[in-house]
Amino acid sequence: MTNEQARIEASGVAGGEPRGPYGDLPAQVHGLATRFGLKGLQTRHNSRIVLGAYVLINSAISIAVLSSIAAVTDQPFVFPSLGPTAFLLFFAALGDQAAPRNVFCGHLIGVVAGFLALLIFGLTTVAPDLEDVTWPRVGAATVALCLTLSFMVWLGVPHAPAGATTLIVALGLMRTPEQLLILMIAVVLMILEGLAINRLAGLPYPLWAPRR
Repeated sequence: MTNEQARIEASGVAGGEPRGPYGDLPAQVHGLATRFGLKGLQTRHNSRIVLGAYVLINSAISIAVLSSIAAVTDQPFVFPSLGPTAFLLFFAALGDQAAPRNVFCGHLIGVVAGFLALLIFGLTTVAPDLEDVTWPRVGAATVALCLTLSFMVWLGVPHAPAGATTLIVALGLMRTPEQLLILMIAVVLMILEGLAINRLAGLPYPLWAPRR
């Protein structure tokens, strides 16, 4: 059995989908512990305390990088749906929804569907108001979400957090082409972070499409 197979077996992963209660996290911890010669950590790679600490550190680094870029550039590099995307990249790294293709295409579909909904209902220049939701806004949110979820299925690129992305756009929280471009750049940066961390841990994280 190769080291890679041992790490995957440690997490209970088969066919690219996590089976255990902690998904791919044990394999990531085991892989990093092996790479850096941390034998004590290798033996505790299934510990809930260790796994929680691992997620705490990784998520802090990931969002701190994007938040810092946002602070320096005064651009919206941080938005709510990045949170669940980050979780998938760590917890279910070898699952279909965490593959770079699904992450990128899912958010892109959400952005396009959300902006199209704004165009249809004439809301591209209307500021968001979550306390006084108008009927055009209801229509935009409905159209955006329905199109996003359907097209992810039709195109075979499911990524659940994209459902939040399209609502962010349809509700007007991010609505200008410049903001939407920044949103997609942030998605790419998150993917690169996930790629770096998972490959460093020795997991066969894909470069684009999900592994079969």
